[in-house]
Amino acid sequence: MTSVPSPEPPVPPENCPPGTFITQHTALVLLTALVIGLIVAGLTFLNGAPTAGAVLAGALSAGGSVPVLRTLIR
Repeated sequence: MTSVPSPEPPVPPENCPPGTFITQHTALVLLTALVIGLIVAGLTFLNGAPTAGAVLAGALSAGGSVPVLRTLIR
């Protein structure tokens, strides 16, 4: 049985500018997660929870929504 060597990735030219910092998909997912977190934090605060609890609820909902949004937004 023979093994086929994996192809080498192409080497970019030295004068090539660097790529983008993040992709549009990543920016959209993170921005949507931020909006979800802000909404949850605001509603939690308006419900009468302490500020720290509202911030924690917003952060947890934003972090928890990232994997879901990553698969939903294509």
